[in-house]
Amino acid sequence: MAEIIQKDGTWVFDGDALRLTPGRDKNVGLLRRTLGELLVPLRALAGISFEQGKKSGRLRLRLRDGACPLLHATGGRLTEPHDPYQLVVEPDRYGVAEYVADEVRNALLLDQVPAGPVDAYLLPGPSIPLSVSAGDGTANFDGERVRLEWNWKTEDAKAAGGARTLPVDEITAVEWYPSAGLENGRLRFTVRGVPVKTPAKYDPNAVELWGFRKDPLMALVAAAVQARLPHPAAAPESAVRPPAEAPRAAAPAPSPAPASSDDGHDALLRRLRELGELRREGVLTEEEFALAKQAVLRRM
Repeated sequence: MAEIIQKDGTWVFDGDALRLTPGRDKNVGLLRRTLGELLVPLRALAGISFEQGKKSGRLRLRLRDGACPLLHATGGRLTEPHDPYQLVVEPDRYGVAEYVADEVRNALLLDQVPAGPVDAYLLPGPSIPLSVSAGDGTANFDGERVRLEWNWKTEDAKAAGGARTLPVDEITAVEWYPSAGLENGRLRFTVRGVPVKTPAKYDPNAVELWGFRKDPLMALVAAAVQARLPHPAAAPESAVRPPAEAPRAAAPAPSPAPASSDDGHDALLRRLRELGELRREGVLTEEEFALAKQAVLRRM
């Protein structure tokens, strides 16, 4: 097990998953504190990096495209204090951070986890029910419907229609944008059959955000809804439904017998040979080869 404890948070890697727990430091963003602990399976990771700085370093996780509904809904627009996949590291823990990064890299290598995109979410969305007030309204989500309620700051033309209730099965997309410069942010829901042409200020299916402290929490609502929408990379239902006249499928072949312990041992020996070839070809450094070899031997 590899572990690093910092004021910014604690990361623990057990070989199968990374447990990310936000710290209690005042610099930890409100979104991270509200989101709470995350369990990131190894198969959701595309990589990990550690960057050293004079005053502090950064551990950064890179997730496979499409693995996390929060990252999809926010489109990489989360700033550093709110990004749950970054950890600020103090200089006296640089060695520990390097060790954690190496352990994760070795596990990705040994398990041969692909770095490419996925067609299903590998992390759940934020816990529900959720209720967030920011900008010109409040967004409530219970897992089945979104309810948007307005406040005294809402434009009259938008508030005149009253509160909005949007069933999840009528929502086709959700997006969250933070305010930037003179441009306000938004949490917007695209509803089936309703074209999006209106600015968030007047759109009854959007909350306008003005750059205040609670704005990032609207990203949690976006992520919770996104987790319940069809995955963007999944095949459309019509594409996977068999045609009416489709011939009867052949009976499935019997499943192969479970591999014996000797087969598992042979697989590890083959992995050692592969690591040796990667070292000879210059793909792995001596240090990387030694760490990966130790991990294989421990499994044997």
